[in-house]
Amino acid sequence: MVEPSSLAVRTRRWRGVFLVLFVLALVCKVVIAATLSPFGDEAFYWQESLHPDWGYSDLPPLTAWLIAASEAVFGHGLLAMRFPFLVLGALVPWQVAALATRVSGGAAPFQAATFALLLPLVGSLGVLALPDVPLTVGILLAAQGLVAALETNRKRDWLVLGLGLAMAWATHYRAAMAMLAGLVFVVGMPRGRAALRGAGFWIAMAVASLGLVPIVLYNVASRGAGVAFQLVERNPWQFHADALVQPAEQALACTPLIYGLLLWALWRAWRRRVEHGYDVVAALAGTFVIAYFVLGLFADDVRFRAHWPLPGYALLCAVLPALLDGASVRIRYFAMLALGVAGAGLLMGFAYLGLAASPRGAVLLAGAKAFPSNFTGWREVTAALPPHPNGTLLVADNFMLAAELRFQLGAQATVYSLDSPLNAKHGRTAQLRTWQRDEAALALHAGAPVLLVVDETALRERETRDWLGSICTRVDRLRPLGRVDALDGRRRFAYYAAQVRVARGVPADPDQCMVWMNAYVASGQGEARGTQKP
Repeated sequence: MVEPSSLAVRTRRWRGVFLVLFVLALVCKVVIAATLSPFGDEAFYWQESLHPDWGYSDLPPLTAWLIAASEAVFGHGLLAMRFPFLVLGALVPWQVAALATRVSGGAAPFQAATFALLLPLVGSLGVLALPDVPLTVGILLAAQGLVAALETNRKRDWLVLGLGLAMAWATHYRAAMAMLAGLVFVVGMPRGRAALRGAGFWIAMAVASLGLVPIVLYNVASRGAGVAFQLVERNPWQFHADALVQPAEQALACTPLIYGLLLWALWRAWRRRVEHGYDVVAALAGTFVIAYFVLGLFADDVRFRAHWPLPGYALLCAVLPALLDGASVRIRYFAMLALGVAGAGLLMGFAYLGLAASPRGAVLLAGAKAFPSNFTGWREVTAALPPHPNGTLLVADNFMLAAELRFQLGAQATVYSLDSPLNAKHGRTAQLRTWQRDEAALALHAGAPVLLVVDETALRERETRDWLGSICTRVDRLRPLGRVDALDGRRRFAYYAAQVRVARGVPADPDQCMVWMNAYVASGQGEARGTQKP
């Protein structure tokens, strides 16, 4: 038995460690958030915030609403766009601490919060204005409400469960996994089955259903565009063996030692599932970790997915200190080593983003395999825009470049996007059509002068020739105006004067299109040349 005085000292030490690390991590996040160019998808979420709606073709509305509210208060800018996400991301370790308090007291809450904070996926959460931030907070809020409600049966705790789930639904369609996890709990655990017989649980579900209202309203109005993208267009729904590497991806995202430690915690929590608190974590975290692995074998195989089980890892951090108390000395030493490696991983992640935020740093990363292409080149391509007469339409060759140009130029700018395969891949085709910023809307201005900006490095090599070679059929009278080749040629943009076509031309040999041939020549030179004049 631990002496009260010893327990108090231990608690103070862990509280001090956590608070110091929390402040340092928050400072790093604020500095990076204020300087790092928008991630490609992030710029599109910002653009969605300029068009308030019940939903969008890629997401429910909460991400855009948070950005809109923040910029309404603080004005347009990187930090203003990301401010709500920094705040929400900073809450996650505290949510883990609150959950740990329900399992065991003493130093456990601060230990759990420290483990969560040093997980790279959690420690960096909020640097970018991405839906995973409010989604994670909403799921953890629901877990907090569920754990408390099972102990107290207070109406307010059931309401917290419902509000957390409503927040998750309003953020992302992946809230469905939280509902599946809850179903596993209420069906598979004695306390879950007992909860079904109480009014509080059903009040919580009624509140949670409010988060579905925006999804329903948007999909009815758009003829199911959001559901179609999430459930059909982005998923092959057939087994692909390459997804068997998911555990390796998860280990890299978490850092390998703490990933192994969290799997050990999941196993131990499952063995203690008859105890209060462990039953919730075993069911919820187990569903996130296992179900996402199984889903990944058949679902989306082209996008980053290492962050999908993040709420499950956060839940496991909440019970980890209590599990370690009863573990062998060897496992406790392993846990401390894992904590140190995770901290080093978080530091490396901050260093990577910090370098990406700096032009010189981005040059250093130009030779890296994990080059941060979605963060770089946007300022340079905007700064080098050739002068163009009033009435000239600004057109980008894909949705991401269009959103980044508009972010840099300001909300008042109008930027069209050609119908790039990138638009369909990311579920933005229907949204651009709704906003009348696609090729169909551009065709209404037949004969109007165009300043076309082409991102020659946006697509994979096997897709680039066909796409760039098709641009000559999409606009007329192309004339090169210049280019920006930066970061050792890793980011290449070209500018063209053109006219809007009345109708799309007949597909021809891509090698006959100057857009593709200019890109081909530029890619073969192998070194950055700065800004080229015509």
